Amino acid sequence: MKHFHTICLTCLLTLTAMMFPALQVQAADTWLLVDTRNRTLQVWSGDRLQQTYDNISIGSGGAARMRFLGEPITPLGSFRISSIRKKTRYHRFFALDYPALDQAIRAHAEGKISDSDLASIRHAHEHGLEPPSSTPLGGNIGIHGLGKGDPKIHEDFNWTDGCIALTNEQIDDLAKWVRRRMTVIIR
Repeated sequence: MKHFHTICLTCLLTLTAMMFPALQVQAADTWLLVDTRNRTLQVWSGDRLQQTYDNISIGSGGAARMRFLGEPITPLGSFRISSIRKKTRYHRFFALDYPALDQAIRAHAEGKISDSDLASIRHAHEHGLEPPSSTPLGGNIGIHGLGKGDPKIHEDFNWTDGCIALTNEQIDDLAKWVRRRMTVIIR
């Protein structure tokens, strides 16, 4: 079974590298894998599992490849941590560089965002900044804790507006792994 997981992980990394060449994970890099179906967040160092956090919450609208402003959907894809905020309403907040450039390019080709929206998102990615949250794709997506939220609701429901939520204890533990620009794959 362990061999099967290693093969699956290798395939996932290969597909990610092909689909998102700018987000290639190096052999020794630490990265995060969010599994929206199994409600887990895993910390990986290369192809070695380091830590698993169970019973995470995602957007109340589920997960999808494309997310639009105001939709409570967790975006699928490959992202990077764009900033780390230690004290927020949700305890800690690790911002993602959502929307990813490939998502913005696709949305532009489909006529869902303007030339200037695409240019703003492209500029943010080229300079390692958080993309603007004011485009039709929205933004301000990240990994955060509960803050003063109800742990029972977190346990029983996907409740966020599109973010990935862990308990405050889990997010504090995760903080020791998280670095700016680290890869986060949400599937």
